[in-house]
Amino acid sequence: MIPLLVAALLLVLMGIAYTQGFSRSRAIAATGVRLHSRPAYHGSLVAIRCLLPALLVLGLWVLFGPGMTRAFIVAQLPPDVAALDEPAFLTAVRRIEAIASGFGVAGQVQPYEAAAGEAVRRFHTFALLVVMAAAAGVGILGLLAALRRISPTLRARNKVESVVRVLLLACSALAILTTVGIVVSLFNEAFRFFSFVAPADFFFGTVWNPGFATTGTAAIGEYGLLPLLWGTVMIAIIAMLVAIPVGLMTAIYLSQYASARLRNVAKPIVEVLAGIPTIVYGFFALVTVGPFLSDTGAAIGLDIRATSALTAGLVMGIMIIPFVSSLSDDIMRQVPLSLRDGSLGLGATESETIRRVLLPAALPGIVGALLLAISRAIGETMIVVLAAGNSPVLRFNPAEPVSTITVTIVNQLTGDADFAGPQSLVAFALGLTLFVMTLLLNMVALYIVRRFREQYE
Repeated sequence: MIPLLVAALLLVLMGIAYTQGFSRSRAIAATGVRLHSRPAYHGSLVAIRCLLPALLVLGLWVLFGPGMTRAFIVAQLPPDVAALDEPAFLTAVRRIEAIASGFGVAGQVQPYEAAAGEAVRRFHTFALLVVMAAAAGVGILGLLAALRRISPTLRARNKVESVVRVLLLACSALAILTTVGIVVSLFNEAFRFFSFVAPADFFFGTVWNPGFATTGTAAIGEYGLLPLLWGTVMIAIIAMLVAIPVGLMTAIYLSQYASARLRNVAKPIVEVLAGIPTIVYGFFALVTVGPFLSDTGAAIGLDIRATSALTAGLVMGIMIIPFVSSLSDDIMRQVPLSLRDGSLGLGATESETIRRVLLPAALPGIVGALLLAISRAIGETMIVVLAAGNSPVLRFNPAEPVSTITVTIVNQLTGDADFAGPQSLVAFALGLTLFVMTLLLNMVALYIVRRFREQYE
């Protein structure tokens, strides 16, 4: 409710400011004076100058509001509760916060807790009204100041474009900082894990049997990565053996052989596969594909488990077919038509043109599509949870159950994890491994693109 009120306040301020700025600049232009910028830019500049002070007030409340609320809660506590040790004291504060927010608490509510919760609720309401009034007040002041600065010589367009440039730079920096933050957090927690388990035992261990130890004790069990890594790679290989030929052949047919009417019908049908939730694929693998493979194997004398790497890989390959076919189709249709016509004009057959002209010309884009599909296969979780058997044992037979890195991360972080022992910190080491694998895939793809890129006018 509170975010909606704040958003409504900001939208109302922006709407009023833009309308007033637009009208004021139009009135000046109506007198015959030539404005440097169009009225829309003046309205946008007034809206920005109205919005920034209001955002500053809201930002200050977000920064200092929790501390003020915590101080108010502490002031409501009886002396005997305020003198408790830190864990008990924090528990009492959280109970009051839960009561004030309307959520229930375990156990019987003490009279001082009910009174403190009601006081904190009133404090929140009063503080919200004050903050919103202050934001509206400074926003209106900014609006009035911006209206007074409107003049024919005001370079509103330049100022608005400067603000937009700063916003674009901030968005780019946010994306970069997010990536840096993910990498730093992975490295920090992975290094903490390696203080319990030697890196050699982790990266070259062949047994995955983690134990659960109390905080601060030595690691119990074995944390060998190779069973999980090989399970991930084997399932991804099976998936790509399904997706690459089917996806590429589908893309070639749709882009070179199919009529426009057939293509307009077939391509959306193929792309529907990408929109099906992965949990549905998991159920399909568990209920249909797994038993079918098991029965087929029994009929020809092979022992194929219903939950195995083969089952997960086949269904995952079906899932990522659109990533290969749709992107490859779009890339091949971007190849200049003159290349295709020139090859046919020199006497090459249509299949020779596809193999020797079209595919080499579209290779960088096709490699990007394959990279996206491989990354999708490596990071998949739900299909593997239901169809692979979740057996972290180093096996080379795809007909037997295996486990993957992503499934193990979920298993290690499920439940009461304190992030202080190796049983939880290993998830970050596994995540770091996935990050490195993806980075290597990107480097290989970049080399292939640079090596075989074709330049066209």
